[in-house]
Amino acid sequence: MNHSVDWVQLVIVVLIFAAVTVMGFMAARWRRTGDLDNLDEWGLGGRGFGTFITWFLLGGDLYTAYTFIAVPAAMYATGAISGFFAVPYTIVVYPLIFVFMARLWSVSHRQGYVTPADFVGGRYGSRGLSLAVAVTGILATMPYIALQLVGMQAVFETMGLGGDNLLAKDLPLLIAFAVLAAYTYSSGLRAPAMIAFVKDGLIYLVIGAAILYLPGQLGGWDSIFDAAKTKMETPNPTTGKPTGAFIPGEAGYSAYWTLALGSAMALFMYPHSVTAVLSTKNRNVVRRNAAILPAYSLLLGLLALLGFMAIKANVDIKGLDGLANPQLAIPRLFDQEFPAWFAGIAFAAIAVGALVPAAIMSIAAANLFTRNIYRDFLKPDATPAQEAKVSKLSSLLVKFGALIFVVGMDKTISLNLQLLGGIWILQTFPAIVGGLFTRWFHRWALLAGWAVAMVWGTVSAYNVVNPATKKHFGGSLANIPFTEKQAYIGLTAFVLNLVIVVVLTVLFRALKLPEGKDSTHPTDYTADAGDPGVKDLDELLDEGGPAGPATAKS
Repeated sequence: MNHSVDWVQLVIVVLIFAAVTVMGFMAARWRRTGDLDNLDEWGLGGRGFGTFITWFLLGGDLYTAYTFIAVPAAMYATGAISGFFAVPYTIVVYPLIFVFMARLWSVSHRQGYVTPADFVGGRYGSRGLSLAVAVTGILATMPYIALQLVGMQAVFETMGLGGDNLLAKDLPLLIAFAVLAAYTYSSGLRAPAMIAFVKDGLIYLVIGAAILYLPGQLGGWDSIFDAAKTKMETPNPTTGKPTGAFIPGEAGYSAYWTLALGSAMALFMYPHSVTAVLSTKNRNVVRRNAAILPAYSLLLGLLALLGFMAIKANVDIKGLDGLANPQLAIPRLFDQEFPAWFAGIAFAAIAVGALVPAAIMSIAAANLFTRNIYRDFLKPDATPAQEAKVSKLSSLLVKFGALIFVVGMDKTISLNLQLLGGIWILQTFPAIVGGLFTRWFHRWALLAGWAVAMVWGTVSAYNVVNPATKKHFGGSLANIPFTEKQAYIGLTAFVLNLVIVVVLTVLFRALKLPEGKDSTHPTDYTADAGDPGVKDLDELLDEGGPAGPATAKS
């Protein structure tokens, strides 16, 4: 394949990127209600986003550049189990968040919580449990940010921006993330919220055009599905087994549904998902978005089919290093089948699709560090301005760490760590979601269940060896203990977690061990903006900030 720079594509990407950058800096003044020297303004956009803005923000947050590239790449490489499971899981997730996310919004609004770890600490009166949730969130988010860079690298490489030396290969990525860091530091959550309009619009345009145009170019849907089926049934020369599954057989049912259910349960445990939800102005905005966000599931289903189109188009997926890289399948498909100007728009959509979630993820991780490590353990008397400053600096460090991770390490490591991220973050579900509905779980039982499940899930994932590369962390599926059926490791670890929590809660309550002080009230979980007794955020800040786990108020 010709790796010379395609200047038409590059100019279009640069122009759109420049427009997005200007928007990012302008966002500092957009819908601003106060100074950006507190986390409610900088990290949560003033908690004032309505249904329309939130729909784009959550879409930009959840449907990332990694989604745009990795879902169809999985379909291209191994078929439906590893790729199409994303469609039912995004359908399942929205009824779940309709039930519990409005309650998290309400208690966070009344108590002034900024992170899910704030809530856990206040609910159970436990800084240790709060710390566990915060550390898990940061660990799970870091490789997620790194994978946005992997998506951008695939686009840059397809445009011809690459070479044998570090400067030629990674300079575009360094520039892109330096700009991202600058406008995120300046504007906070408002920057990705504004840019999300452009990102989502571009992706809908690109996917719509691809679905309407490509089937005709490739001989129709029958031809596309036949090519995919043929490839999946062809034995892999390394393993001697079929390359993948065009339609999962009975043996793959348990793997498919556990992967979909576990992923759905994990998605809104990620701190960036919670951050987007807490930025809304009232609980009905959360519920309305849970009802209308499934429109993105239609987009995702169409997006996944691009992987089968890449099979039919026989795209070249060899990278500059000469090795096959399925992540290149979709960029190469657009480069091969579309005019250069439209491929440039598609590449810009992917690049912007990396910037929006990367910004939100870095803000969310920084808020976790600031509120649940810096304030709880290092400086309990930190002012709102000091918290905002630390969070801004932390967001830069998070981006820099993710960038070093991608530049300096093998991409397969980041991909495998993302599998671990889902396994890890799911183990915070009992503490967060359980706490929204009951105070019965004992804080020490929750901590013990989390610790055991984290170790068990990590070891189980390590023991999965990729048959082609012989590397550990080769997948997220393993046999259910004492059976031959495979299941998502995150979900089996969650079941283990829950069993331990229930058993130890019964034991600890029988022993009458201290349960910790609950700083919330039952009415907190149904409170809405403007309700009697619900303080305005400005009033909370005037009083010195909301109570944290260490200074909880009844």
